[in-house]
Amino acid sequence: MDFRRWVKRLFTVDDSILDATFSLGEREDVMKGPGGNSGGDEDKSEGKPDKPMKVRGDDRDNEQKPVSPQKPIPLSEWAKKEGKGESSRGGSEPDAGDDPIPASLDSLEEMLNKTFTLPQNKDIIVRHLIIGLPEPRRALLVFVDGLVDKVVINNFILEPLMLLASVRPDTDPGTGDMERVLRTLVPGNQVERVTKFRNAVKQLLMGNSVLFIEGLGEGLAVETKGWDTRSVSDPKSEQVIRGPHEAFTENFRTNTGLIRARLRSPRLVTEIIQVGQTTKNDVAVMYLKGVANPKLVEEVKRRVNGLSLDALIDSGLLEQYLEDPPSTLFPKILSTERPDRVVAFLVEGHVALLVSGSPYALVVPLSFWSLLHTPEDAYLRWPFGSFIRVIRFASLLIAVLLPGLYIGVVNYHPEMIPTDLMMAIAASRETVPFPVIGEVLLMELAIELIREAGIRIPSVIGPTIGIVGALILGQAAVQAGIISPLLVIVVAVTALASFTTPNYNLSFAVRVMRFFFIALAAGFGFYGVTLGLAAVLGNLVSAKSFGVPLMSPVAPYRHSNPDIVLRGQAYEQELRPEYLRTGDSRMQEPVNRRWDAWSRAIRPQPTKEGPRMEDTGAKRRKDDSGARGQGKDGGNGESGGEGGGKDS
Repeated sequence: MDFRRWVKRLFTVDDSILDATFSLGEREDVMKGPGGNSGGDEDKSEGKPDKPMKVRGDDRDNEQKPVSPQKPIPLSEWAKKEGKGESSRGGSEPDAGDDPIPASLDSLEEMLNKTFTLPQNKDIIVRHLIIGLPEPRRALLVFVDGLVDKVVINNFILEPLMLLASVRPDTDPGTGDMERVLRTLVPGNQVERVTKFRNAVKQLLMGNSVLFIEGLGEGLAVETKGWDTRSVSDPKSEQVIRGPHEAFTENFRTNTGLIRARLRSPRLVTEIIQVGQTTKNDVAVMYLKGVANPKLVEEVKRRVNGLSLDALIDSGLLEQYLEDPPSTLFPKILSTERPDRVVAFLVEGHVALLVSGSPYALVVPLSFWSLLHTPEDAYLRWPFGSFIRVIRFASLLIAVLLPGLYIGVVNYHPEMIPTDLMMAIAASRETVPFPVIGEVLLMELAIELIREAGIRIPSVIGPTIGIVGALILGQAAVQAGIISPLLVIVVAVTALASFTTPNYNLSFAVRVMRFFFIALAAGFGFYGVTLGLAAVLGNLVSAKSFGVPLMSPVAPYRHSNPDIVLRGQAYEQELRPEYLRTGDSRMQEPVNRRWDAWSRAIRPQPTKEGPRMEDTGAKRRKDDSGARGQGKDGGNGESGGEGGGKDS
């Protein structure tokens, strides 16, 4: 090939790919000739004349028929049409409908082949067997390989049916075959009779085995779940200083069991809702009956049931689907991997959500102050818990504002710092060729790169890379004269302060807001920082979590335990959060240390009339009615459960 032809090929569009037989388009007749063969080259080779390509029907309609306006239809009617056409989407699964299980095993096997694409699908195992009843019957045992425990299937299903059915006497001659199999031949701990084919498919995909017997028209779903899961281990993102060293796993029932083991109350309710048309994930809604506000529970279930999506892979997706508008940088739903923390929220009257396959639980509604709390605050004595919280709140302000304040002082307000310090800053920046905003952005981006690299590289060398990278970069930048030494200190203190944030989602909000305040300080100095703080606070007080203001119980103010910034004594944490409007307002009696004469002297004595739930009494109802009256007039009386449905 000569050079000119090669250059010509470079600037020539090769559309021969359009003649390929494979296409992701919706219609195949565009790629095929009139005879159904792909392309027109084969017809020419056979000596047949070329024929014009067919014009698609939709193109012909677009050419001949003008577009006419359509009459609007009500939203409810449109939603019904969309709901009817939802099952016919290209990515939806074959729908078994409510067809009953056929009595003939041959017909049943055809339905299984159509539903699970057998025999191409190698995950579905269909085991043919003969049950040794007085009249031997054919049977099918169906299960999903990889989701079941084969030892349980061999020893407790196949062996009794194939070997013991003829040995075990029939104690009740009038009992039907399915009833006899259920009562005497299948020793499973959880056995359920299914009559609909849809329910049988659901049981199979959950990891159970389903037994079908010839001529009976129903099946037995036997609990045989046994896939490999990660064992319970220490929390990864919430380090434990003092408290239980257990974290949620990817096993759904293990997670509910970890909560149930700590909250041994018959009032603990676990409702399971399936979400996802393709993945069919289980979502557990857990709450304490009689404590959690019933309207809050109904609102949570309404939002979960209102989700229409194909896949729900993790609880992080569920968090994004359920949160209240308007959008904000701050999380509105708490995510945690510690069962003890979930139990503490359930006792207060919150609602917990667990997603199958996710090691994180969600807690609603959320108060902003809970994002800065840790379980260790309660496990330590109150002076130490309060001291740690003060450091944590101060670190939050430092992580957000310190770089912006540094820019404002150097660029706009040098008179606000001592003269000697100002001269030292000016001397350190004498050889720096960049403006202050350029220095700060350069160092902040370097810190973010080091932090992200420390997360993504292998955990063995991750911390080492972070420390060494920060030291080398900082020292080299100072020696090269492109960064002032004081700025290295400012950025390092800011990074350390951001690491004290206990909530992972809140730390992202802090990192983003830091750049926001840097930009405001570079443009307007302290005035920009002040306006930015006002905007952030306005966003916080206007945000809600399931109808509860995010800044409760501070804005709007509600009476609560001494547990917002400073942590009070453990025996002073008597009340549940008032903004939840729980059924029982007290978590403990006013005098809970009855052996302590000093406590009995300074605390009011409990009344002996009526149960403790009546302590919610007239005083709180009067306060609530006053708050509701304010909410109607001024918009300040927000409530958790009562406002959830309206605000959403």
